[in-house]
Amino acid sequence: MESIHHILTKYWGYASFRPLQEEIIQSVLEGNDALALLPTGGGKSVCFQVAGLAREGICVVISPLIALMKDQVENLTNKGIKAIAITSAMHRREIDIALDNCVHGNIRFLYLSPERLESEIVKVRLQRMKINLIAVDEAHCISQWGYDFRPGYMKIAELKELLPGIPFLALTATATPEVVEDIQEKLLFKKKIVFQQSYERKNLAYVVLAEDDKLARLLKIATNVKGSGIVYVRNRRKTQDIASYLVSHQISADFYHAGLDAKTRDTKQNNWIENKTRIIVCTNAFGMGIDKPDVRFVVHIDLPDSVEAYFQEAGRAGRDGRKSFAVLLYNMGDKFELKKNIELSYPSLEEIRQTYQALANFYQVAAGAGEGVTFDFNIATFSETYNLQPITVFNCLKFIEREGYISLTDSFHQPSRVKMELNKEELYRFQIANAAYDGFIKLLLRSYSGFFDNFVKINEYDLAKRANTKVENIVKRLEFLNQNKIITYIPQTELPQLTFTQERVDAKDLSMKKENFALLKERAITRMETVVDYAESNHSCRSQRLLAYFGETESNRCNQCDVCLEENRKILHTDEFENISNQVKELLSLHPLELKELVNKITGANDDKILLTIRWMIDNKMLTHNSDKKLCLCV
Repeated sequence: MESIHHILTKYWGYASFRPLQEEIIQSVLEGNDALALLPTGGGKSVCFQVAGLAREGICVVISPLIALMKDQVENLTNKGIKAIAITSAMHRREIDIALDNCVHGNIRFLYLSPERLESEIVKVRLQRMKINLIAVDEAHCISQWGYDFRPGYMKIAELKELLPGIPFLALTATATPEVVEDIQEKLLFKKKIVFQQSYERKNLAYVVLAEDDKLARLLKIATNVKGSGIVYVRNRRKTQDIASYLVSHQISADFYHAGLDAKTRDTKQNNWIENKTRIIVCTNAFGMGIDKPDVRFVVHIDLPDSVEAYFQEAGRAGRDGRKSFAVLLYNMGDKFELKKNIELSYPSLEEIRQTYQALANFYQVAAGAGEGVTFDFNIATFSETYNLQPITVFNCLKFIEREGYISLTDSFHQPSRVKMELNKEELYRFQIANAAYDGFIKLLLRSYSGFFDNFVKINEYDLAKRANTKVENIVKRLEFLNQNKIITYIPQTELPQLTFTQERVDAKDLSMKKENFALLKERAITRMETVVDYAESNHSCRSQRLLAYFGETESNRCNQCDVCLEENRKILHTDEFENISNQVKELLSLHPLELKELVNKITGANDDKILLTIRWMIDNKMLTHNSDKKLCLCV
């Protein structure tokens, strides 16, 4: 077994672990279940990746976001570590081969969405794998009362019975004390072992600005605060409008949202990471899995839905430890906008049933059928087909998913893949019998390798260029070979994947737990009120308020948020008093002065503190007014 320090240096190039990482790794290597609470950028993935490499076998990672899984698999692969992700966008044969490679090959990390755990093929293969660790990323998703609940997470605990003795490492960046308890309870921890790093970010100044003209204020921030920045907004249209506004004022900026195709998103993201673009204006689709350390400011134009969401997004600033700013621009209209969003987020039972019935019609899924079947899902096309509002559809689907009828992934790019279904001899005979396809098959074999054993990523545009033909002709040939079972061809997709996780039921029988529905809405309103309270409060340290929300009630004032700075203007410290009072004495020893004249002559302090000092000196008989009503020293 390699030492964990050697693994860290070998693959990550670090000489030492960040705070708590080593203790977390040692705990799970000793066979304990553990919950790791590390802030955004605190190095959560290193904990389970180093632990997984330290023991023989495979580490199973359960993650809710396909894009995040894809990023981590690519990062591990680039380090020479074999890792794969199984998603709902994969063909059944593709999944079968991938799982076989985990059982018989040298795969070290298997990434799964929680919904995959309900598949019988996955359950059976997991029992045949030599698993050394189960890592549950974004573990707060298991809490039904948390801000980002995923019903599939409730099934994870079943692995305890399926894979007895395998330690669980749950990880999250944000969890309230209530959610911390819930995670451990739902994952059936035998002992409660929690490693918690303080959420405090000493280099991050939280600022809330009451602002009607938010664009003008944003421009001022972008001009005065040098370096890279993120601007979060609520909708896609705003991302483009605000980016254009910044560009029109000679600020390097671009926009980003989930509606863009994967190639465009990757280009925009990479340009920003490489500092070719200075500011990215985005929806909350941006940021997951991105570790850019030199972000100097994060600005929220709109109020986020929860403190958890705000804390995670704001926490993307200053990961290099240097002074950075998290700015929330707020006005009274924001409160009403957030209330409106809450109402939209909780559609009626009738609307939910209508959406479910429309899904069944759209995909032609009969009652009693459809379990485990996955479809590409384009919310715009679906909504237009049935004359529904996309925002209503989205929120209805969230409740249908919550009750376990479907699962819906985030959108991501899945390239085209091909696997040869004949052996070399059978393929040769087909080429002889079908001369029209001989040249095309030879082109495939020359262009890509590994067809006979695994699914291979292909690019129809590259093949068309090499064959000097149109892309449509390449697709037709691939589809013909697929229909004749010569190959399995899976075309590329950019769309989210919607899976019926149980047999389709009659829409009128769709069951929604009304008491849960009411309680969920009540909790959403509470979270909204907490965000509004944070924005409107001007009497307590921003950092202290955020830390208290996550259970840290003994923190000190940050002395750098807008509230602390305003308080500091008014609070007079001993050294400041001595500096001001000495200047007052020196100036008045020459001759009496009017108050305004005296204040203007004193340096190194703001007017509030100068006036406080003068008032104290008058009250304590050190200063008085002469007959000309000028200040002078008491004799």
